[in-house]
Amino acid sequence: MYTVHQAKTNLSKLIREACRGKEVIIARGKTAVVKIVPLTTERKKRVPGQLKGKISYAPDAFKPLTRKELKELGFE
Repeated sequence: MYTVHQAKTNLSKLIREACRGKEVIIARGKTAVVKIVPLTTERKKRVPGQLKGKISYAPDAFKPLTRKELKELGFE
């Protein structure tokens, strides 16, 4: 456990320790108030076909827009 003063003085060191898995707790007086933990940067692995059957679209969804539709959307 570290005091606020110790944490301010050694912040870089405490961040390194937390990233290596050590528990870093900062106390105000004798009361623990903060725990420094690393953010996870791991991404979950993608699973092909996970959304199969959950997404649908209209048969004409990829059909080119008409001039009228383009004008209504502000493109002409």
